[in-house]
Amino acid sequence: MKKVAVFGNAGGGKSTLSKRLSQITDLPLHILDKIKYQSGGTEVPHEDYRRVHQQILATDRWIIDGFGCMETLWLRLNEADTLIFVDLPLYVHGWLVTKRFITGYFKPPSGWPDNSPILRSSLNSYRVLWLCHKYLTPKYREYIEQAQSMKNVYHIRSTKEISQFFELIKCQTNLKDGA
Repeated sequence: MKKVAVFGNAGGGKSTLSKRLSQITDLPLHILDKIKYQSGGTEVPHEDYRRVHQQILATDRWIIDGFGCMETLWLRLNEADTLIFVDLPLYVHGWLVTKRFITGYFKPPSGWPDNSPILRSSLNSYRVLWLCHKYLTPKYREYIEQAQSMKNVYHIRSTKEISQFFELIKCQTNLKDGA
């Protein structure tokens, strides 16, 4: 596990998962929302985003969290040696977006750029939920099914599986450190 892509629908806890995974593995974490958007939620020029994304892919070790754009998504998934697909039921993603919206007024959401517009960003997340579920999630499922023979694939389908995933990674890390 040296190049890890964490992906899935909005509000699934990808940023929280990625941050904890980075702490366990000491892999550098790159959050695409912080690369694609400036403080205040303004999008950076596309070429700047693409350049930074490519620089990250060229390194030997990384965790990349998020979507970015269609163009860079498939490059990243192909380059990764480990895929973590957070594929919770749609209603759970919806609940977690709502929870993030409510708590976002008190504490900025994990992985978001500073001073992100909570209302606008949350409304966009609700729009993305259905679109991703309808169009992208089936492609993700197909991709990981094909990639299982070549990559480490973790298909997380419940919040319980997130906890189990961390226990597995901790055990693997401890075994590696003890060997």
